[in-house]
Amino acid sequence: MDTCMTNTVFTNVAETSDGGIYWEGIDEKFGKGVSITDWKGKPWKVGTKDPPAAHPNSRFCTPAAQCSIMDPEWESPRGVPISAVIFGGRRPKGVPLVFEAFDWAHGVFIGASMRSESTAAAEHKGKVIMNDPMAMRPFLGYNFGHYLQHWLNLSKNSKNKMPRTFHVNWFRTDAAGKFMWPGFGDNSRVLEWICRRVDGENCADKSPIGYVPKADALNVTGMKDKVDMAALFDVPKDFWLQEVADLKKYFAQVGKDLPSEIGRQLEALEQRVRAK
Repeated sequence: MDTCMTNTVFTNVAETSDGGIYWEGIDEKFGKGVSITDWKGKPWKVGTKDPPAAHPNSRFCTPAAQCSIMDPEWESPRGVPISAVIFGGRRPKGVPLVFEAFDWAHGVFIGASMRSESTAAAEHKGKVIMNDPMAMRPFLGYNFGHYLQHWLNLSKNSKNKMPRTFHVNWFRTDAAGKFMWPGFGDNSRVLEWICRRVDGENCADKSPIGYVPKADALNVTGMKDKVDMAALFDVPKDFWLQEVADLKKYFAQVGKDLPSEIGRQLEALEQRVRAK
């Protein structure tokens, strides 16, 4: 929070009469006599659900240099080595908490295949699963096939030490619709496992979709919530066969510009899932 205390632009949030900002969930206590104006410029009281104080797609923008833990070399003109690429999708069903690509080409395929439950930032309304390659769908500014080929080509330079690629999913739910992973600060436990993998630790097992943490590989010491790890990392065969079918239809839209390697990766995924 210290990062955005100064020199920050907020959009579509509510404003407090003492010069502060407010949105649902900020859990902030107000001084006596402080009033709130919602994102539309109208008076608003805490506890009001309709209309909300802030728009669902409210945002803020602040210089990264203000972050107290930012590496001092992050803007080095010499470049900064990248050890890991982490993609993330919002998938309520079927997708494990974290998994690692087998290699660079497989990692590009994972990014290209990303699907996510829509949010207020997307063009869809309601909770539907949409294709969101590299979590960049609204921002892809040129031919998608050429974009993927550019990613694939990065590994052709023998001087490049390619980063490991991971996919995370904090939003898997159980049969009752409850989140299976507590998220927030506990996500650092997943990041720790990723760092250990980058360091070469043998703490992963092979699955049809990539490497997943070995049993007890995640550090859960001190966790308040009991987590069903077996269910959290389950890779349902029927789910992933449907995923393959949906991806075939999606990639067909790219036509002749789809890199052959992406097609090969999709076929390999289907074979591994069917053999499960």
